[in-house]
Amino acid sequence: MNIGQALNNLPNLVTLARMLMTPLAVMMIISQRFLPAFLIFILAGVSDAIDGFIAKNFDLRTELGAYLDPLADKALLISIYVSLAIYADLPAWIAVTVVSRDVMILFAVLVSWLLDKPVEIRPVWVSKFNTVAQIALAGFALGVRAYGLDPQPVQTYLEWAVAGTTVASGGVYIAQWLNHMSR
Repeated sequence: MNIGQALNNLPNLVTLARMLMTPLAVMMIISQRFLPAFLIFILAGVSDAIDGFIAKNFDLRTELGAYLDPLADKALLISIYVSLAIYADLPAWIAVTVVSRDVMILFAVLVSWLLDKPVEIRPVWVSKFNTVAQIALAGFALGVRAYGLDPQPVQTYLEWAVAGTTVASGGVYIAQWLNHMSR
C-alpha cells in the first residue's frame, strides 16, 4: 500500500485500530485493571470521532467503512458489557439485554438477505439515544471501578435507561423489519 492509498484508507485504518482495542480492553477487565480498560475505552471513543471526522470532512467515506465503523462500535460495546457482567459485577441481565437486541437485529438482516429482500438499517432517534446510554453506562462502570468510587445509585439509573432504550430500539427495528418483509 502506497502513501496515497494509506491516506485514502485512513478512516478505515483508524476503525481497524479501534477494533484491535477491543480485545485489549477485555483483557484489562479480566485482569481487574480498570484504569487501563477505562483509558482504552476513552481512546476508542476518540478514535471513533476522529475516523468519522476524517471520512466526512475529507470525503473519504467508503462502503467498507460504512460496515466496519458500526461493527467496531458493536464489538467494543458488547465485549465491554459481557466482560463487566462476568468479571466486574455489572448485572448479567443488562448484558443479556444489550447482546440479545443486537443478535435479533443481525438475525433479521440475515433472514432478509437470505429471502432476497435486503433491508437497510437506518438509525432512529431511540437507537441513537440507546447508543449514548450504552456508552454512558460502559464508561461510567469502567470509570468508577478505575477510580474506586461507589457506583450507586447512578449506575442503577443508567442500567434502567439502557434497558428501556434497548428494548424500545429493538422493538422499533423489529417493527420496521416486519413491515419491510410483509411488502
